[in-house]
Amino acid sequence: MQLLVVDDEPVIRRGLVKMAEQYTPSLTKIQTAENGLAALERIRVSEPDVVMTDIRMPKMDGLELCRILHEQYPHIMKVVISGYNDFEYAQKCMAFGVKHYMLKPVTKPDVHEVLDQLVKHVRGYIPPSRFVEWIDLMEQHIWALNLVELDSLYARWREDCLTANLTLAQLKELQQDSMTLLAKRLQNRNFSPVQTSAYVQAVSVKEALDGFEQSLRAVAEALTSMRSGNFRDPMEEAKAYIDTKLSQEISLDQVASMVGLTPTYFSSLFKKMTNETFVQYRINKRMDKAKELLAVPHIRIVDVAAEVGYDDYPHFTKTFKKIVGVTPSDFRTGLGIK
Repeated sequence: MQLLVVDDEPVIRRGLVKMAEQYTPSLTKIQTAENGLAALERIRVSEPDVVMTDIRMPKMDGLELCRILHEQYPHIMKVVISGYNDFEYAQKCMAFGVKHYMLKPVTKPDVHEVLDQLVKHVRGYIPPSRFVEWIDLMEQHIWALNLVELDSLYARWREDCLTANLTLAQLKELQQDSMTLLAKRLQNRNFSPVQTSAYVQAVSVKEALDGFEQSLRAVAEALTSMRSGNFRDPMEEAKAYIDTKLSQEISLDQVASMVGLTPTYFSSLFKKMTNETFVQYRINKRMDKAKELLAVPHIRIVDVAAEVGYDDYPHFTKTFKKIVGVTPSDFRTGLGIK
């Protein structure tokens, strides 16, 4: 269970965090925010299961925060902390789905009692941001036929589903939604997989998880069959494209689009498969090409620079020395060319 503590007083924030850290079973993540606005920023990045908030704070108070959570994040459970004189004000939060209150000064037993009640209700929820991330990566791994990464992703999917304590019915619904969305995205790439549903008839969570893994594998296998062995490895295709465009300024986004991957996924996969970033690879290839051209006596060094994409001659010289260890002139001298 993930907790966000919201209070404008640092001492109280630290105290609440310490009490929450002493709770058993341990919470998976505890974050803090100094007011409602800061809390919303945290929530947009990483949705917690529970928000524990003070009622009076600058910039945005607890009441307004609870109202926004009720409208935009109704699944997040809310705990309001108030002073005795603010309790009537805090009760207004009932209209925003608040069911738990703690009266100041808050003690460890108070915090643990509330957490005991909340833990019972944390079941069967996957944050939308996590769901979208899963589908994005599934699409990329399958389209690139990167089965190693697909297996790794599925292991994390499996762990997340088990941690969320989904019921069998909830898990099947999640898997069906995922497969439908994945199929739609692949159809946009002109590939229409036959949706296998090995998980639909499952009678246990384990069986459903195993069945979904089989379904993903079946989609990848169908894509492999459709390409009939004519598909080039996306990284080899990307490198070949870069190698033929050394004299031009091409962006990572352009190359990613050319091989049908998102820039973020392409960048990560390129680094993993080549042990170089996109920029490092291109610079090294440019310098390799420059060395080949410098070995041809009649080609001027300034023309070599232009041929490998450097209109700024001093910049080319500096980069060449950094990569090769000597200047272009000294490199040529070392080859016996004057």
